Amino acid sequence: MGNRKVIQTYYSDLNNLSELLLKLVNSYRILIGGADELNKIALSSKSDVKEALKRADKIGDLIDDVIEVLEHSSSNYSEYCDIKTQLLKERLSVEYVYTEIEQDLSFKE
Repeated sequence: MGNRKVIQTYYSDLNNLSELLLKLVNSYRILIGGADELNKIALSSKSDVKEALKRADKIGDLIDDVIEVLEHSSSNYSEYCDIKTQLLKERLSVEYVYTEIEQDLSFKE
């Protein structure tokens, strides 16, 4: 696998983690809302409410784990982007960028 493919796969993995986090947070909110509704129902027992909160707490732990992984991984990806930017700045000349823009503009006419 080429270097570019490794970085693209890494970025895709970060995206997947972000989507997982979104889904877990939505599930957490629904579980908390459900526990709140259960608590308001006169016929529900305290053990039912406690069980619902335990489920929400387990999801909360998963959310914490995903956030930790994302924090670590995204800093690695940010470092990659920084290094790439530095290399581009060193190797790109202003004349090249102007020429490229001029060619694009003349192509559109």
